[in-house]
Order: sequence, then structure tokens, then C-alpha cells
Amino acid sequence: MRANCLWRLSGACDTLLLRSGTRTRLLQRTPLGSQTIVQRVVLAEDDPGGRTLFVTTHHPRLGFRRFLPHAVTRGEESMNRKALDELKQQIPLLDYLKAQEWRPTRPLSGGRWMGLCPLHTDHKPSFLVDPHKSLFYCYGCGRGGDVIRFAELYHQVNFPQALGLLREWCGLTPLLHAVVEFYRLQLHRRNEAVIYLDQRGIHSSAVIEHMRIGYAAGGGLRSWLTQLGYPYSVVRSAGLITETGYDSYIRRVVFPLESNLYGRSIGSAAPPHRFLPGSKGGLYLWEPVRRYSEVILVEGLFDYAVVWQAGFRNVTCSLGSHLNARQFQQLCDGTRTVYLAFDSDTNGSGQSAAQAMSRRLCAQGVSARRVPLPDGHDPNSFFVQGGDAQQFQRLLETARP
Repeated sequence: MRANCLWRLSGACDTLLLRSGTRTRLLQRTPLGSQTIVQRVVLAEDDPGGRTLFVTTHHPRLGFRRFLPHAVTRGEESMNRKALDELKQQIPLLDYLKAQEWRPTRPLSGGRWMGLCPLHTDHKPSFLVDPHKSLFYCYGCGRGGDVIRFAELYHQVNFPQALGLLREWCGLTPLLHAVVEFYRLQLHRRNEAVIYLDQRGIHSSAVIEHMRIGYAAGGGLRSWLTQLGYPYSVVRSAGLITETGYDSYIRRVVFPLESNLYGRSIGSAAPPHRFLPGSKGGLYLWEPVRRYSEVILVEGLFDYAVVWQAGFRNVTCSLGSHLNARQFQQLCDGTRTVYLAFDSDTNGSGQSAAQAMSRRLCAQGVSARRVPLPDGHDPNSFFVQGGDAQQFQRLLETARP
């Protein structure tokens, strides 16, 4: 295939024109008054049809030094060409894709890769990635661009928010790693944390290690991070410290997520749940689970902990009964049966959510079954109050669509 791809940039939404011979198809209109700059990019070098692709995107260029300087202003965000270049150099597209659990399935010439598209339900590889140019294009949904554009589409955010997420991803990962290690050190030094975990049915050191569970007693984190060289401004902007300089997580059992922290209060005075600013991310520890033909989906991390502890390694967690777009896409990225072990609330909200999710999954060709937990129970309380692996297995076997 030989394809010449022409990327047109504007400060508005994408416009995609596919030209083949004399025919042109308009998928989206560019709003009147938007300014565009047109440059040529070659993604595929072996398309005899000579197809030309036009795409508009929010940022001024797609990673090529030959482009003229151009500033982008969107809302309150303004970044010049140099700043955008520096950000994209720090985040190679392929690295970011792999961090979002995208996996290439087929190599192409020139070091390029094909794989399933993470932006829509894809059943055969249609997503082209050129690591050298740090560009992507999907032949299925017709969307493409650089790492910033991918972040916009994947996380369903606007341009300034995408920049913020990427900057977070650059700097937050090593910071969060240091924070998690600090909290893990505190766990076994604080008797109240160990007692709370025991009350919630978490007894195994294996599950504590697997989930990297820690404890935030409150105090000490700021000085610890300062010793490691993290400035106060960085720690504060990450949401780890309050405006008054105190730890944001106090008397909370802490679970590290993909690019966030979940803290569960062990007392009744504080709000029970706390996250850092930003997305909760994808399904919890999805990568080792995605290979299973049968997957158990639970709502909460304490549900996950007791189910995994009971020996069910094919469990994952959505951190709530409502999945974000990425989590839903992950469930649909292969042929599998999903067992929805949602809470059996007295008000019926958990089972209603499970029924709605079952219908959505079935519409995508994914088999889904609802696990009939006893009334008033979630998986955590089921095991805490005497349930065992054999009983839970019987519940899975009686699950219905």
C-alpha cells in the first residue's frame, strides 16, 4: 500500500476528508473562522491507490522539526511549539500506548506496527503506529495524530486537559512510586491499619504484596519526599499535600492505581473514599487478567482483595458500578465471558447496574453473566462473613445473563 497522508491542523475539531480519485467524503465539518496549517506526513509507503488523507487536530504540528513555529491557544492553555516538542519528546507515542495496555500484533516495514484500535471496539488490527514519527492512524474509525491527540481521544478530554494528563504522566509516575513505597513502609508499623485490614477480610501477606497496599497515618510524607528531592510545588500540585501543608491522606489504607492513589478511611469521621485529582484509569491490574477467557468483574478494591485471596486470579475491579469508556473497551478487546459480581444492595442499584452492563456487553458480542450474591452482600462481605472459595464458585456457576 502506498498512502500519502496530509494532516491539516486547526484550533477546532477534527475534519476528515478521504480522497480517492475524484471522490471526496466529508466526515466532520470544520467550524467557520478556524485557521488551518497544512503539512504532509507519510505513514504508509506501499499503497498503490495513492489515497490522500486530510485531518485537522487541535495542536499546531504532529512532531516534525521542519514545521514553522506556531502557538496554540485553547481556553486558558497556551503552549508554544518548543514546549509542545519538549513534552512529546519526553513521551514517545509507543511508550504511552503500551502504558495504556495497547499491544502491537503485527510488525510492518519501517519499524511500524499494527494492532487493535483502543479508541473503538476493534476485532481485527486496524490501528497503525509509526514509532519513528510518533504518529498513529486507525483505518477503522479514521482517527489519527500524535500523542497529544491520542490522549484527547482516549481519555475523552479537551486539549488543555490532555496536556495536563500527559504532564502528569511524565512527572507523576516516579513521584507516586516514592509515595507508595513510603506508605507501604508504614503499614506494618501501625497496628490500627493491620486491624482494619483483618476486619475487611484481608489476612494474606500475598494479597498485600500483590496489591502493594500501604497506610497513610498522616504526617511525614512531605519531609520524606523533600529528602528525595521533590520540591513542595510538585508535591502540592499532585494533590498529596493540602493548601495548609498537611498530608491529604490521613488514617487511610492506600492502594496504588495506574496513575492515581485510592485511600480508604479507617474511621467514620472523614469521607470514606479519596483519590488524587485525575482519572481513575482503566480496569484494575488488567494486563495479567486479559488473557483469561472468563473474567470476574467486581466494584471495589476490597472486593477484589478477598476474591483474589480466595484463589480467583481472573478478577479485576472497575472502582464503581459505572465503567468509563476505557474500562468498557478493555472488557470488549477479546472473546471472553464476563461475570459481573456487583453489590447486591438493598436498594437494588448494584444489580440494576449489572443488568445494564450485561446488555451493553452483549450488544458488543461479549458474553456477560450476573453473579447472584446473597441479598445485602458484596463480594467482600460475602467472604468476611464466612463465605469460601467453593461457595463463591457455585455462585459463579449459577450466574445468569
